[in-house]
Amino acid sequence: MTRLLVLGGTAFVGRAIVESALERGWDVTAFNRGQTGSSPASVKTIYGNRENPVDVARLAAAGTWDAVVDTSGYVPRNVLAMAQALEPAANRYVFMSTVSVYADWPAIPLTESSAVLECPPDADENFGEDVEDGPTRYGYQKSGCELAAQITFGGERTTVLRPGVVLGPHEYVGRLPWWLRRVSEGGRVLAPGSPSRTIQPVDVRDLAGFAVHSVAHGLSGKFNVTAPADFDTFGGLLSACASVTQSDAEFVWVTDEVLLAAGVRQWSEMPLWRVHAGVWRVSSDLARSQGLECRPLMSTVRDTWKWLSAASSLAANERSSEVGISRVRESAILASLD
Repeated sequence: MTRLLVLGGTAFVGRAIVESALERGWDVTAFNRGQTGSSPASVKTIYGNRENPVDVARLAAAGTWDAVVDTSGYVPRNVLAMAQALEPAANRYVFMSTVSVYADWPAIPLTESSAVLECPPDADENFGEDVEDGPTRYGYQKSGCELAAQITFGGERTTVLRPGVVLGPHEYVGRLPWWLRRVSEGGRVLAPGSPSRTIQPVDVRDLAGFAVHSVAHGLSGKFNVTAPADFDTFGGLLSACASVTQSDAEFVWVTDEVLLAAGVRQWSEMPLWRVHAGVWRVSSDLARSQGLECRPLMSTVRDTWKWLSAASSLAANERSSEVGISRVRESAILASLD
């Protein structure tokens, strides 16, 4: 039986990885602070803070694992310390990274061979800078985290996953949940850009499935994890939202130029809308050639709405207040078009 250690394991991606591993009948251990939820009863949970050396040493002494999947690593020196502690106890280190590590994201289309941001493996939380429409401190530090894992475990024992936009049940960022709630309210809905703009979000369960698949098959290297480039469209996304919520919403498509002139903030005030050429042009050909499978967008939308509609998901999401245009501002922009 495969023994898997998940760093995190209770929120969104980590939760989905735990569930995917359990579906395979694996022996799963989760290491977390116990502050964002709980693991299934069949999971062995070791409580601790990854920034506390005593807790990390206690974790490393708790057993041996075929692989560790790190879903909660954001600061390079912290990932380096964790990897060094776990290297004698685990055969493989799977690090959950991001397409934000690419120097040219979101400006141009990307593959795994595209240049990444440079960051030392022992950098602290202050390394890097945020550049408008360019690199972010988050991206710099995730790049350093990748390097920390690689130099500790070596190339043959390290797997780096670089997802783009991840959607699905338990999403705490609130992008798809915001669209679902807004569309469910009906009326005239501001729709950004063009309905034919292609998008390539990956379902969190498909990302998790590929992470577990990479462990099962010993996949090494770096993999972009997105849906195919022409997977679906923004119009398809909003139509799916209307369908699953049984809404009579009227979508009013407003051009990029009008939205930019009105100062609408891309990505946050208008979730999932961004005009840069590379946003939805991240190649995942390599991952798909190695077993990544992506379910239809309708399935992701439907299951997210089902989760949102359940009593257990009514608590406010961690970052939901940062996402979505206000109804007052939306109405003002729509009125300016009449």
